[in-house]
Amino acid sequence: MGGHRNSPRASPRKKSTTLQRLFDLDSQNKTGSKLSGNKLSVPSLGRHLPFESENEVLSIISCCTITYTFTDHRESPSQQDLKRLKLAELLSIIKSSKVPLHDQILPPLFSMISANLFRPLPPSANTSIMCFLPYDEDLTATPVAAWPHLQFVYDILLRLVINIDAKALQDYINHSFILNLLSLFQSEDPRERESLKNVFHRIYSKFNFYRCFMRKAMTDVFFHYIFETDKHCGIGELLEIWGSIINGFTVPLKEEQKLFLMRVLLPLHKPKDMQVYHRQLTYCVALFAQKEPVLSGVIVRGILRYWPVTNCQKEVLLIGELEELVENIDPEQYSKLALPLCTKITKCFNGWNSQVAERALYVWNNELFVKTALSAVEEVFPRIVEGLEKNLKWHWSESVRQLTENTKEMLEEMEPYLYSKCLLQLKLRESAARQEEIKRKEKWEQIEMAAAKNRFHQPLHCI
Repeated sequence: MGGHRNSPRASPRKKSTTLQRLFDLDSQNKTGSKLSGNKLSVPSLGRHLPFESENEVLSIISCCTITYTFTDHRESPSQQDLKRLKLAELLSIIKSSKVPLHDQILPPLFSMISANLFRPLPPSANTSIMCFLPYDEDLTATPVAAWPHLQFVYDILLRLVINIDAKALQDYINHSFILNLLSLFQSEDPRERESLKNVFHRIYSKFNFYRCFMRKAMTDVFFHYIFETDKHCGIGELLEIWGSIINGFTVPLKEEQKLFLMRVLLPLHKPKDMQVYHRQLTYCVALFAQKEPVLSGVIVRGILRYWPVTNCQKEVLLIGELEELVENIDPEQYSKLALPLCTKITKCFNGWNSQVAERALYVWNNELFVKTALSAVEEVFPRIVEGLEKNLKWHWSESVRQLTENTKEMLEEMEPYLYSKCLLQLKLRESAARQEEIKRKEKWEQIEMAAAKNRFHQPLHCI
């Protein structure tokens, strides 16, 4: 949405007057509490506002309603600077207001906010970079050209939500307004997403009658991301909002809340860009495990279900998440989760990627993880011993072999008899496998010799 080309240019005198008024408002706001009886305080917007001051505020709002693309060379830079100063002046007036705003000011004010914020977002240009460099904010961020104006608009909206009663804003902040705010989380500018998060979270905290609708709307965004687009820039910020929501859940958890864990949070481990929001996702999942440790079994199995096949960075992150979840596992589920956990960790340190193998071997330094493994030691140890011996023989990385040797020594000290027993069984299985391979080769040789002999005695048929 571009700016109006026929908008009047600001004269230097008008610009200096605007700056002077802004400075006067700020200075009067700071010194108003110290000057008792002084009649020069900033006028409040409300029932006692003079007609001239109300018209002046409406004029400022009208000037701020004009939008600029910041890409069209025909737009006037002086008009853009004037609008920025007007927005700053409007924010200062709203901050200094001691009584509710007049009913005639709120409609054009929210029209101005909607005109500036609700705009079509450009298509994403960093999809390939975001997959490989998710933590480099400078490379994955695309700054919004209109941010010098949007920053003030977000601050004005946040101030309105904080200062004005929710019922008075119900006609302006409605379902449509909330959905439009939610769509802006796709912005690639992290500054805008941070401001959106603060405003959206404040609306959720204050507007109790919208909470169910807002949770459902955010859940729909997650579903659309997981099962359809696989592209969204604001998943991390939305998960931060959900983190505070989950933190307020009471125990025992409701069925609706458990379904959110199983249908939304666990499938969020599947997308290829999971590294971008993994920190916020881990926090949300850990909160569920802390509130009801019985859910830790569902969480562990869900993470194993969405384990990546070729993404090594995701494997490293998920190994760390499993290690943190072990601290909240219900002790009654140790024996049930020991085998699937240790099987996956063994497969990881047998992999050819050294980072994944090293991270999986470091897990054995965690006392709780070792305690979980020992809860089903008869089932777990044969697989662990086989994986360790395989690493010592075949792994290409010297550091992985050294860590494997250290882990082997630790487990031998803990269970010397069982380790030697598993090692003996492994050697017997390997010997039996070699004998079977020899018999298989002998049979194939006999078959090949019989086939050659049959072909030698078979008469040739001429066509």
